[in-house]
Amino acid sequence: MKSINELARELALGSTTSEALVTHALERIEAHRTAGGHGYINVDVQAALQAARASDQSRAAGYVPSPLAGLPVSIKDLFDVRGQITAAGSKVLTHAEPASSDATVVNRLRGAGAILLGRTNMSEFAFSGLGLNPHYGSPTSPVAEGRIAGGSSSGAAVSVAGGMAVAGLGTDTGGSLRIPAAFCALVGFKPSAQRVSLQGALPLATSLDSVGALTGTVADSILLDEILSGETLDTRPASLAGLRLAVTRDFVLDGLDDTVTRAFERSLEHLRDAGAVISWFDFPELHQLPTINASGGLTAAEAWYLHRQWLSGSQASDYDPRVAQRIRRGQALSAADYLHLQAQRHIMIAAAKSRLGDADAWLLPSVAVVPPVLSALEQDDEQFFATNGLVLRNTSVINFLDGCALSLPCHRGDELPVGLSIAGLNRQDARVLQVARSVEALLRSS
Repeated sequence: MKSINELARELALGSTTSEALVTHALERIEAHRTAGGHGYINVDVQAALQAARASDQSRAAGYVPSPLAGLPVSIKDLFDVRGQITAAGSKVLTHAEPASSDATVVNRLRGAGAILLGRTNMSEFAFSGLGLNPHYGSPTSPVAEGRIAGGSSSGAAVSVAGGMAVAGLGTDTGGSLRIPAAFCALVGFKPSAQRVSLQGALPLATSLDSVGALTGTVADSILLDEILSGETLDTRPASLAGLRLAVTRDFVLDGLDDTVTRAFERSLEHLRDAGAVISWFDFPELHQLPTINASGGLTAAEAWYLHRQWLSGSQASDYDPRVAQRIRRGQALSAADYLHLQAQRHIMIAAAKSRLGDADAWLLPSVAVVPPVLSALEQDDEQFFATNGLVLRNTSVINFLDGCALSLPCHRGDELPVGLSIAGLNRQDARVLQVARSVEALLRSS
């Protein structure tokens, strides 16, 4: 997989064209579909080719707005694209009015010269960490045959890992970028939520939602973050010598499978050998999270507010029953319950600040397990919900703490994919990205 900067250099040298790159991506999409893949819901073939030709003409005239100019990008079916219906992986909204304008982040991608290929598949209404979709088919990981791609931005991950886009626009409410990154051997960055506009993105839970991208490298992730946020951070690589990396002893390390344990411990060993200081610490407050969220948490409360009319009317039968069941939990939550959840969140954030102290970053396995087999989840509701909870456990901690985190691959070539999360608290994005640059380089050379 070539990086964005590598492709940008080839375009600058004239050794390829945007039309050629987009044509290749479209051919990959068609082959993926022919083989029974479900990464994309809709593909804008003619519009993408027309935009690619226009990009080549602009480049010839000397106009290149960014390194992303002329490169194919996928859009999660959660974002408004003018003239298109934003269905959010559902059947409920298939007859909604097309969007009259682009979401802010889509507009920024256009401004950067990206070629929008089409809309990618996802968990319906983004309400699952597994990525299954009974309406449009369930995407599987291109690097782990027969296993799930992770959700909710499942199609976005498949589009990048499968060579069908250089980046995939997605969202993250409880891990929807980092889980697919871990399961598809990609980089997924969840920025501090306030940094990237949610305008024009169908919400799941506005207190937790954030927008980011799935890419092949940390450098690509930084480039996409600059475009999506409109903010240029200091992301120069951090020196590993003396770097203070915090690792929680409990909760996020509970119940890891053997492959994840080996990959995580091996990563820590490489970092220690490079001079980083690994500081183990206890974070017992995290064990309160299952109790805090036992009634559905902020996600169910805020999702019910949006969906209450649809789920109370004739469209209720159009929902994935598993998604409807989870959203309906919010119906029983009172205003007092909701305010209590918000208060508990503030208490937990304060505890995190105290526990992490002056650490440069917090390291944890992105997901406790390797990608589960799809067939085992499709028919068994009990296993589906248990697996969904386990897959979301580690990533959702960061959302609840209003933090930021990047997942990058840390497995060996003969292992199933595993993600290492480099996390920080709110507005610590720059430091997380600095550390991620250096950790990625170390793991790739080890």
